[in-house]
Amino acid sequence: MTIEINGLESFSFCETKGLAKCFNALAFTDYPYIPDVMDGGIGFNANSGYVYIALEDGITIASMLGRDVEYIVTDYNDGEEFFFDTYKEAEEKLEEMNEVTA
Repeated sequence: MTIEINGLESFSFCETKGLAKCFNALAFTDYPYIPDVMDGGIGFNANSGYVYIALEDGITIASMLGRDVEYIVTDYNDGEEFFFDTYKEAEEKLEEMNEVTA
């Protein structure tokens, strides 16, 4: 398996530490399996400074400057982003957003 990391030509300390935290958070979700990562869903956003892992379920695990991870949910209707401390909180927000659009 090949892992492609978008937006990084070289690794600095902060990006390396942040990606390690993102992978660790992914490995320790509350599920008995690891959620699927989107194609091209691992990378660095030079505009925000976040390294991230974008998941198929709509949650992004991100870290800025090697800090603790945040779980991000984006409302694609208006572009608003919601930041959470836990995967469970992000899941609840996704459920809430899906109920509104259903």
